[in-house]
Amino acid sequence: MSAPGQILTVATGRNIPLDKQHTPHPLLPTPPHRANLRAMFQTIPRAPLILGLAGLIPFLWGALTVLLPDLGLWTVRAIGPRFAGPYVMLFYGAVILSFMSGVLWGFASKATGTLAATGYALSVIPALWAFFMTGGGPVSAGMNLIFGFAGLLALDWQFARWGLAPDWWIPLRLLLSAVAIACLAIGTFL
Repeated sequence: MSAPGQILTVATGRNIPLDKQHTPHPLLPTPPHRANLRAMFQTIPRAPLILGLAGLIPFLWGALTVLLPDLGLWTVRAIGPRFAGPYVMLFYGAVILSFMSGVLWGFASKATGTLAATGYALSVIPALWAFFMTGGGPVSAGMNLIFGFAGLLALDWQFARWGLAPDWWIPLRLLLSAVAIACLAIGTFL
C-alpha cells in the first residue's frame, strides 16, 4: 500500500497523487496506454500472428488492385477478374466471416450450460451474415462485410470477456480486423 502524499507517474508522464487516483468503473473497458499497446501486441504467439497476417494478403491485394489500376488490369489478364479489385475482397471476406464462425464455435465448446448455448448461437452469426448480406452488388456487399467484420470484433470481445478466448486474441483480432476493414473500405468506396 502507498502512503497518502506519494506521487505516481503514469505512462503519460503526468504525476498523480496516490490519494487522488480513480479506479475505473468495473463494467467499462479502459483504453490501454500507448506504452501498453506495444506490450499488448507482443503477447500474440508467433504462429497465429504470422498466419493471421498472411490471411490478410487477399484483402491487401484487392485494395492494391483498386489503388493501382494497372496492377488490376494485369491481374485480370494474368489470373482472372475474380482476383482483382473488390471482387477478391468480397469473396474472401465472406469466406473469412464463415471461418471465424468456426473459431467462435470452438470457443463456445469450452463453455457449459447456458453460456455454451449462447456461445453456439452467437457463433453462427458471422457465417449467416456473410451468406445473407453479400448479395446485391459490390457496394452493398462491401458495406455489409465491413459491418460484419465490425460485428465480429464485438463477438470476439464478448467471447474474450467470458474467458473463452486466449488472452492474446483481442490484440490479434484488433490488428487483423482494422486492416481487413480498411481494405474493404478502399474496395467499396474508391
